[in-house]
Amino acid sequence: MAELRSSPAAGTPSLPFNPLVPPGLQAIYGECRRLYPEQPNPLQVTAIVKYWLGGPDPLDYVSMYRSLGSPTMSVPEHWHYVSFGLSDLYGDNRVHEFTGPEGLSGFGFELTFRLKREAGESAPPTWPAELMQGLARYVFQSENTFCSGDHVSWHSPLDNSESRIQHMLLTEDPQMQPVRTPFGMVSFLQIVGVCTEELHAAQQWNGQGILELLRTVPVAGGPWLITDMRRGETIFEIDPHLQERVDKGIETDGSNLSGVSAKCAWDDLSRPPDDEDDSRSICIGTQPRRLSGKDTEQIRETLRRGLEINTKPVLPPITGQRPNGMNHDRVPSRKDSLESESSTAIIPHELIRTRQLESVHLKFNQESGTLIPLCLRGRLLHGRHFTYKSITGDTAITFVSTGVEGAFATEEHPYAAHGPWLQILLTEELVEKMLEDLDDLTSPEELKLPKEYSWPEKKLKISILPDTVFDSPLH
Repeated sequence: MAELRSSPAAGTPSLPFNPLVPPGLQAIYGECRRLYPEQPNPLQVTAIVKYWLGGPDPLDYVSMYRSLGSPTMSVPEHWHYVSFGLSDLYGDNRVHEFTGPEGLSGFGFELTFRLKREAGESAPPTWPAELMQGLARYVFQSENTFCSGDHVSWHSPLDNSESRIQHMLLTEDPQMQPVRTPFGMVSFLQIVGVCTEELHAAQQWNGQGILELLRTVPVAGGPWLITDMRRGETIFEIDPHLQERVDKGIETDGSNLSGVSAKCAWDDLSRPPDDEDDSRSICIGTQPRRLSGKDTEQIRETLRRGLEINTKPVLPPITGQRPNGMNHDRVPSRKDSLESESSTAIIPHELIRTRQLESVHLKFNQESGTLIPLCLRGRLLHGRHFTYKSITGDTAITFVSTGVEGAFATEEHPYAAHGPWLQILLTEELVEKMLEDLDDLTSPEELKLPKEYSWPEKKLKISILPDTVFDSPLH
């Protein structure tokens, strides 16, 4: 639960330091006072029971400022929300491990949000604070951080109205500068509300490209990317030429989305191995096992490396260490967390061997299935890789192209599994064939489930199934 109050800790603009305010908090207040010197005590939504006292809300506070915008830049008046709690506010290990002043403070960022002020509105709506708490819960629970260009599939109007603004992109706040606190560096990531069509374009191309287009359309965000929950048209309806820019970008650049959390599963259709009773053999179809900690970290590193589109794609070795930053492509849906709570190892990693499979059956729900053409066209045809990580279990499926180094799937053995992690290597010829056969996935509203696609000569089968199939205990 949260309460609304005026900030008692903001101090006055003339005081460079307030000894009663924790140093991390003071540093962020200082950046806010730089922008809003006339608002030293903004309204705040504050957690009644702090997270470090057992409360459910990770953010201690969300401050709400009234911004006059910039008439010369056609930026309208709006409410500016700033979070406090993803960074280390206290430096005493009550929430975040203190790692010194030279690195990142806590997760290294705070969230902001700019909401267009409606005519006659005298106080800021408080629903954005709960939205920010929801994103913060995901970060704390999964330890996956966000970065500029990420997208969040929310699948619901952000303010619980009938709005078309149902998803989010993230970018650097246009005004707030990174601050160095005694506990490390803090940057500010701004939430930008977008329509479903804009989210799909960001997935198929990249988030930064769509953000740049939004900046060129005043009613869809403008230079400061103000979210207008009453916006009834997408940028492609407002300016049809923008779709051409997206299509050209996809063709030229491909997609920088290297993976998603999804409802997915896979079965080994090969003949059972002779030593099927050997504890080192893992048969997903009959006895699902959990990903080891090292496998989980490798998948995270795989996804993170997907962002490095200017370097040759490389899958890190199985023994790869935990990266400093978590994957920046995968984001949660409104109801599902990316990371399975049972992702800790229950099988000693060294006892799980990599197995070559002769035939596999891949299963996806409709939403995940509609991303397969993106995976093939936007990733594999550009020499990259794409990973589906199950949100209902510990299964992972990674598609790799022949240009990806470090994969345990090879052209000689294109299907390979390490525990519940399956890798599938697809040649360019097969990708082109699959894109033709999967063309109806581009019109999901016309798809009748279940739907099966098969390439017998490749011993590969893909099924698109209802969500309910993945909610059963077998998956």
